[in-house]
Amino acid sequence: MPALTAETSVLLVVDLQQRLMPAIAGASEVLRNAARLVRAATRLDVPVTTTEQDPAKLGPTVDEVAELLPAPAVTKSTFAASLQLERPRAVVCGCEAHVCVLQTVLALRAAGQDVAVVADAVGSRAPENREAALARMREHGVEVVTTEMVVFEWLGSSANPAFREVQALIK
Repeated sequence: MPALTAETSVLLVVDLQQRLMPAIAGASEVLRNAARLVRAATRLDVPVTTTEQDPAKLGPTVDEVAELLPAPAVTKSTFAASLQLERPRAVVCGCEAHVCVLQTVLALRAAGQDVAVVADAVGSRAPENREAALARMREHGVEVVTTEMVVFEWLGSSANPAFREVQALIK
């Protein structure tokens, strides 16, 4: 697949919710990278869609991500989010990698969407579940990328007017 571009991507943030995150292995890294992705997406005009799984039980999106979001989260009760994305490439981060992220990604692939999952911005309670989910997604044609890969591919070059501002998110 070609490199990701800001013009063809949508960022999908899956279920980074208050009552779920304390149980996630590596939660601070997942949240830090998800926030970086949201900031970069916002600066580079990449649409951001966020989901919340049964927020009455799992709470809303964590504050450190919620305060960056350009639109309210889409509430869902199924593990897979049923979404119509306005661009051909979905860049996905969130939790849990082996449940809602996996099922959403598989549904997007089945609908013909190109998908990249951001490995350092997805998490599960058990690391082995995260690893198994990433392997399964790869088997279904999903690109596995990192936050830095996404940000620099969205930028395209150091000549991008947003380069210094977006690069600062990584440092």
